[in-house]
Amino acid sequence: MNKLPDYIGVSAFGIKMGIIVPGSDVVSMVYESLVKCNSDGLLDAGDTVCITESVVARAQNNYVDIGVIATEVRKKLSLGENARLGVVFPILSRNRFSLIMQGLAAAVNQGEVIVQLSQPADEVGNQLLPYDFAENLGKHRDEIINTEELGPNRFKHPITGVDYIGLYEDIIKRQGAHPTIFLCNDPLKIQQYQPDGIIVASIHTRERIKSKLTAAGQKCITLQEICNSGNSWSEWGLLGSNLSSGNKLKLAPKEASKLADELQARVRDGLGKNIEVIVYGDGAYCDPSTRIYELADPQPALGMTRGLYGRYREGLKYKYLVDQMLDEGVQIDDIERSLEAKKKLQYSRDSVETEGTTPRKVEDLIASLADLVSGSADAGTPLILVKNFLNGK
Repeated sequence: MNKLPDYIGVSAFGIKMGIIVPGSDVVSMVYESLVKCNSDGLLDAGDTVCITESVVARAQNNYVDIGVIATEVRKKLSLGENARLGVVFPILSRNRFSLIMQGLAAAVNQGEVIVQLSQPADEVGNQLLPYDFAENLGKHRDEIINTEELGPNRFKHPITGVDYIGLYEDIIKRQGAHPTIFLCNDPLKIQQYQPDGIIVASIHTRERIKSKLTAAGQKCITLQEICNSGNSWSEWGLLGSNLSSGNKLKLAPKEASKLADELQARVRDGLGKNIEVIVYGDGAYCDPSTRIYELADPQPALGMTRGLYGRYREGLKYKYLVDQMLDEGVQIDDIERSLEAKKKLQYSRDSVETEGTTPRKVEDLIASLADLVSGSADAGTPLILVKNFLNGK
């Protein structure tokens, strides 16, 4: 394969690799794949190499079972088996939360689990109610809706067809605890159920909600504070975890930025090229058809090399500038030369030249691109090579 021609702009390639298992040397495996890319003229300085978090965590053997979760919850909230445990704003997901719910319920297997769900959807857009249900019921967004008010024919997830209220009730019962589930968007309303401790189960709003509950005198922790130490752990705790086999939960990778730095150094020393590296999870993508925001991880990039920190993708609004110069009678050749000259200048973010081009974090955009290329159904390409993104080609 020859080097990509100069007229190719930003591009992303899915790179196939062998099966990665616990104990695999991910850095060496990725490096060998990049050696092949380099020999085929596909690797250049300034490229970004993206590795999906799932293979990194698997190589680290970063798994826990529900017993570990239950033990940590009891210890960190000082709960007995007959306590009342509150769970605020979990997302609706079999992959992301069903096994976590088992672990939480197992912590109070002779007590009660009080689950507060947001409505009409969870924080990432999984729909729980018709959008006008509360209004038709005469309820404000911050008023409690109990399961009896939902009636016998509960709304099911529009894509999977799952009744998540029923699913979470069954999970709690199977652990021996009593489930109490209600819907309300005010996190302080769970106080009416007098929990002995609370798990703030939301992802992106966790610190704000924990702050509100703590200020109200509630004993609470976030998912990030569970499984963040021990034999298997992640600095993200249970955030970013996924269902594995049996009663095992795969955590997010631990210290992913260290792995990114190690791979960057290996490529620089072995191939003489300076690249950036991202360990990515979910892309920050909102499905326009379902309104589901795919980002169930705490952020798109769970680890990255230092060269990506604080970088934003920003630039000229070509459409505006071309239209403006055409209206002024500028010839096409002169427009092209003018644009090339403008690219070398510095503009403030509120200037007319950049109008409509909102700066975005580079790490979020590249990680989201990588996730879209690899695909949530898994295209067998855990390694994504992104070209011409950082150099603005």
